[in-house]
Amino acid sequence: MGEGLSRWERALERWQNRLVSKVRHREHVELVAALHQECDDHAVVCSESRVVVPNAYEVELDAGVHEELVRRGRGDVGESLTDDLVRYGERKGYEWAGPLTVRVVPSACPPGEPYRVTSRPMPHVRADAFPEGD
Repeated sequence: MGEGLSRWERALERWQNRLVSKVRHREHVELVAALHQECDDHAVVCSESRVVVPNAYEVELDAGVHEELVRRGRGDVGESLTDDLVRYGERKGYEWAGPLTVRVVPSACPPGEPYRVTSRPMPHVRADAFPEGD
């Protein structure tokens, strides 16, 4: 099992490297860091051994960047970010408030703000089940 997981992790890393080439490297690194920070900022310490974090994350990308990713067949960016967040949570010992998902949507972000990250705990959620307009 360890070898299979290593192969899967290497494949995921290769895919993420291709993603980085589609979205400027600096912005990608900053986006992942912002996702990690959003997780950390909303961590709730329940006990010495239990820290619960939100499980539903929404990444709003500049509409042009989002359109380019979809056009190039990179519509599964949310899955890649979810996988990254899973690994991050495991390293930190976090417990998710429910099934983890990261939804990536287009946004009219203000100039100089290529993305926006928000989160909330939602016990039963899928990426397509986010409430609209909250």
